[in-house]
Amino acid sequence: MKISVVIPTKNEEATLEPILTGCLKHADEVLLIDGHSTDRTREIAAQYGVPIHLDRGKGKGDAMKLAISLFTGDILVYIDADGSHDPDDIPRLVQPIRDNTADMVIGSRFKGGSDELVGTINQLFRITGSNIITTFINYRWNVHLSDTQNGFRALRREAAEAINLQVDGFPIETEMDIQLLQRRFRIGEVAAHEYARKGGESKIRLVKIWYQYPLLLLKTWFQPRFID
Repeated sequence: MKISVVIPTKNEEATLEPILTGCLKHADEVLLIDGHSTDRTREIAAQYGVPIHLDRGKGKGDAMKLAISLFTGDILVYIDADGSHDPDDIPRLVQPIRDNTADMVIGSRFKGGSDELVGTINQLFRITGSNIITTFINYRWNVHLSDTQNGFRALRREAAEAINLQVDGFPIETEMDIQLLQRRFRIGEVAAHEYARKGGESKIRLVKIWYQYPLLLLKTWFQPRFID
């Protein structure tokens, strides 16, 4: 099965090179979806011959949606460019899809550990919110997931093409989980450690997104549990 890896970026020159070299070892195709970086991000990608596509300036979610229309492989892998995910985990991430035991696989920080979800008030709010969202999803669809927001994930082509994502920002992963479960796709997890970002600044601003997740979950509650 052909593996396509998509890397959403925005001003990631400090961390991008090792992510690119790592992904190129494990992928048949690597694509960069760039959020109009003002540093050397696109220049570095071009040095490695990686195709570059500009997003539409609407956020990470929009970049991830754009990737679905661009990748050519059988499996689509999303990985962040900040060094928080290890490209060498890609083979383990895609294996359940190869084995036909899952249609999407999430790299779980709660099974593999995280350097980013402990230690500060901001991280406390993030981990608490993450657990609330995951509990809602587990209850609604009677599943037993541990991490429904991590961006390090792999999808079978049929699953990626079956969903109709609407979110432009960071709740995109949660919307993806919900839509796949509504359509009876199988979601699996593998342990994946989340490392502290190795450079740049986090694009997550809780003051800007705190209301987006409750609205998404409330909207979902009034939708059919399953869509056939």
